[in-house]
Amino acid sequence: MLRQTLLYLSRHETAYRLITGFPFSRAAARRFVAGESLSDAIAAVRANEAHGIYAILDYLGENVISRSEARAAGDEYIAALSAIAQSGLRASVSVKLTQMGLDIGDDFCYENVARIAAQAASCHTSVCIDMEGSPYTERTLQMYRRLREHYSNVTTAIQSYLYRSQEDVACLVDEGIGNLRLIKGAYDEPASVAFPKKADVDANFLRLIEIMMRPAALARGAHCAIATHDEKIIRWAILYAYRHDVPRNRFEFQMLYGIRRDLQEKLVAKGYTVRAYIPYGTHWYPYLMRRLAERPANLLFLLRNLLL
Repeated sequence: MLRQTLLYLSRHETAYRLITGFPFSRAAARRFVAGESLSDAIAAVRANEAHGIYAILDYLGENVISRSEARAAGDEYIAALSAIAQSGLRASVSVKLTQMGLDIGDDFCYENVARIAAQAASCHTSVCIDMEGSPYTERTLQMYRRLREHYSNVTTAIQSYLYRSQEDVACLVDEGIGNLRLIKGAYDEPASVAFPKKADVDANFLRLIEIMMRPAALARGAHCAIATHDEKIIRWAILYAYRHDVPRNRFEFQMLYGIRRDLQEKLVAKGYTVRAYIPYGTHWYPYLMRRLAERPANLLFLLRNLLL
């Protein structure tokens, strides 16, 4: 119930004005968000790399309906990629298609993301297309396929709480474009399209990892980014990879900025590739609420900051 309430509040305009109006709300958000400026984000990337943890930069924003705002978001990503290259860092970026103008039109969105992909290629890094709510799933995968026709450095995410995800992963792997980030999913979805029980979501996550680590998938170039803080899933993936001789360069672990830094460093010490998803920007409210919904214990952290 608390999860559904927090996800509802993430879309509620009055709650947005109330929570962001608290003097300490930005300080609380800084646990999960690097800051509001690109310089804040680059500083966070550099600090992570000092500990052997690579970064995925995410400029916060979604559901943009203005062409100028969507282009400005694209410009920010191009600036971020230039800053990454100039700093000699090994970060990549992640984009939301609705921030890039998907609600305006597919062709407009494609052109906006394509210029980011081209810039990323020139900087020898990649662009991951985030997966948003289920109404956008099919259009996101269509856009991913379209971009992959010209940009091999584009990847995308798949949510294990959706019923369709096994078929989606299998098809993408068969098409030879199975460079995927596997996530559980952070949106409020109906039981008609998503598993309502956590145990089923977790079980499906393991099935998706297995599909991507099969010999046939690896032969087609599949690369599996396991994006979770769930230690049971992480241990299962490590054991599966060991038992099936999956090379370590064919999978990696990804986690969120500000969550389980101890686990990230532990995996790096064991020789695994780890990337931290580092968001920044002024549109931090929906992102913060989804993080609280994923792990309600994080709500205590926010409340302590608001009440002190």
